[in-house]
Amino acid sequence: MTGSLENIKKEYRTKWDHSRTRIISDLLAMENPQQDFLVELLVVQCHHANADAAVILRAGKDNQTEVLAVHSGTRGNKTAPAWIGKTEKPFRKVLKHAETIIVQEDPASSDVGKPQWFIVVLPIEQQGNVSAAAAFRIHSENARKFLLSHARLESTPLLLRHRELQLTLKMHVETMHRLRRVLEVLDAVNRPTRFLETAMALCNELAAWLCCSRVSLGFLQGRCVQVRAMSHTDTFSREMQVVRAIEAAMEECLDQDLEVIYPAETDSIVSCRAAAGLSESHGPSAVLSLPIRREGEVAAVVTLERATDLPFDKLAEIEAIRLICDLSAPRLLDLRNNDRWFGAIMASEARRRLGSLLGYEHTWLKLCAALVFLMVVLLVTVRGEYRIKTSFTFKAQQQQVVVAPFETFIESVLAEPGDRVVAGKTILGTLQTTELRLKLAVLKAEQLGHRIQMASSMRDRKTADAQIAETHAQEAAAQIGLIETQIGQANLVAPISGWVISEDRKQRIGAPVEAGEVLFEIADINSLRAELHVPESSIAGVAVGMTGTLASVGHPGQKIRFAVDRINPIAEVIENQNVFRVRARILTHLEWMRPGMEGEARISASQQTYLWIATHRVVDWLRMKLWI
Repeated sequence: MTGSLENIKKEYRTKWDHSRTRIISDLLAMENPQQDFLVELLVVQCHHANADAAVILRAGKDNQTEVLAVHSGTRGNKTAPAWIGKTEKPFRKVLKHAETIIVQEDPASSDVGKPQWFIVVLPIEQQGNVSAAAAFRIHSENARKFLLSHARLESTPLLLRHRELQLTLKMHVETMHRLRRVLEVLDAVNRPTRFLETAMALCNELAAWLCCSRVSLGFLQGRCVQVRAMSHTDTFSREMQVVRAIEAAMEECLDQDLEVIYPAETDSIVSCRAAAGLSESHGPSAVLSLPIRREGEVAAVVTLERATDLPFDKLAEIEAIRLICDLSAPRLLDLRNNDRWFGAIMASEARRRLGSLLGYEHTWLKLCAALVFLMVVLLVTVRGEYRIKTSFTFKAQQQQVVVAPFETFIESVLAEPGDRVVAGKTILGTLQTTELRLKLAVLKAEQLGHRIQMASSMRDRKTADAQIAETHAQEAAAQIGLIETQIGQANLVAPISGWVISEDRKQRIGAPVEAGEVLFEIADINSLRAELHVPESSIAGVAVGMTGTLASVGHPGQKIRFAVDRINPIAEVIENQNVFRVRARILTHLEWMRPGMEGEARISASQQTYLWIATHRVVDWLRMKLWI
C-alpha cells in the first residue's frame, strides 16, 4: 500500500498543471480575512482532489472541538452534519499521534467492488504543536483514484503553513515600517535645542506622517493644560475658540489619564464629550488625545485631528504614536523646565519642594511620618508596666515518694496514675515475701535450738555455755523481728492523702527491685505552687512580694494571679541558660491545675517608659560588648 502511494505521488507530481499553480498562487495572494481564506482553501483542495466536502477542526477550551471552516461540496448540505460528527474520534487520534488518519465512513455497509465513502483527516501543525486538523470526505470508486486524491490533499497543511508565514512576514514588515517612521520622527525631534522648536518639530512630524490637519501639544500649568505648540502655526492666542476647544479636549484626557478617541466605539467607557465638541465645532474630524507621562504622572497631552474618513481605529498606529510620546517626553519636559530664566527656575523649584511638603501629594507618607513622630514622643514620655517574661512549672507543696523497703520482687500493683489515695488506708501495691518467710522459719528454728541449748547448759551448771546460747537466741530474735517488720512492710500503704503522679508500674509486676528504689509518687494537687525560671539578665528586677500572672500551655486563655514567695540565691543551668528558681504562691486555684504543667509567666516588676521597655535589652547587650 505504501509503495502504491509513493507511485501515485510521483504520478501526481508529473501531472502538476499550470492551472493548479495559478489557482494556488491566487489563493495565497488573497487579502481576505482568515475565515474566508480557509473556506477558499477547502474549495480548491476539494476541487483538485475530487473530494465531496471538507472541514477544518480545532481543539478549543475544555477539550471541545471547534469548527473553523466548512465546505459542503457540490452535493449540498444534507449530509454535512452526519459526516462531520464522524470526524470526532479520528480528530482526537490525529491530535494525539500527529499522523494522517483514514477511516471508512460506514464500514458495516461496505460491499466488495462498490464505491465507498472515506474520511481523510490530516494534522495541521502550528508553532510546533498539532492543535487542528483538516478532514475531507472522498467518494472512492477504486483504490487508485483514492490514493491519487489522498496524495493531492497532503498539500493542505503546507498551504496553511505558507499562509501563516505570509501573514507573519507581512506583520513584521509593517512593524519595521512603523519603527522606521518612529525613529525618523524622534530624529527630527532631537535636533532642535530650544523647547518651542522641539515641540513644533514633534507636531509637524506627526501631522506629516499621519496626514493630520492639526496636531497640538499642551503642557500642565498648575491645574490646567495650556497649548504651547500647534502644527504649521507659529503664533496663536489662547483666547481663540479653537485653542479653548483643544485645551478642553486635552483636560478631558488628563482627567481620565487615558487615550481619548473620537468617534469612539459603541461599548467604550471613556468619556469623549470635549473631543466630540472639538470635532463638531472645528471639523468634522477624527480626534485622538494621548497623555504624555513622566514618572507615572501626566505632564502633557498631544491632540491629533484629521479627516473623518481616516479614523484613529488602528491599534498599531495608536501604539506607534504612544511610543513616540513616551520617548519624546524626557527631552520635551527637560527643555521646558530648563529653557527659562534663572529666577523662574528657582521659584518653580522652591514651589515644588514646599508643595511636596505641605501639599496634598504623598498624603499617606506625611501621615505616617506624623504618626511615627507622635509614637516616638509617647514612647519617651508615657510610662507602662514593665513585666519580666519567664517560664514556670506547677509543683505540689506536699509530695512524698514510696520506696521499696527491701530487695525483692513486685507481686502486685493496685494504684494507677491519677488514682486518689488516703493516708494509711490505701494499699498501693505488694511485694513478694516468700524468701523472707522461709528465712523467718529458719531463724525461728535456730532460736528454738539456742534456747534448748541454753536450758541444757543451765541444767548442767555450765554458765558460760548458757550465756553464749542465750546471746545467740537474742540475736536470732532480733533478726526475726527485723524480718517480721519487713514482711509487714510488704504492703505499700499511702503515706499521705493525694493523687498518684508516678508512672504506671503494672508492667513491672514480677520484676526485681532494690531497697530504696522509688515505686510510687504521691502529691496533694489541692496545694500547688509555681516554680519560675527567671533568666540571669532579669533576676535583678525580681523581689519577694511582687505579683504577676501566668498562663498554662493547656489553658492559655485563663490567666492566674501569683505572688513571689522566695528566690533561690544559687543559679542553675537549664537549657544552656543560667536561671534562678523563684517560688511563687498561687492566689487562684483552678480545678484543671496539675503538678508538672508548664507555661509562661509575667512578673510585674516596675513602671518604666515604653522606650526603655523596648530597648533595655539591646542597651544592656551593648554595654556588655562595648564595656560602657
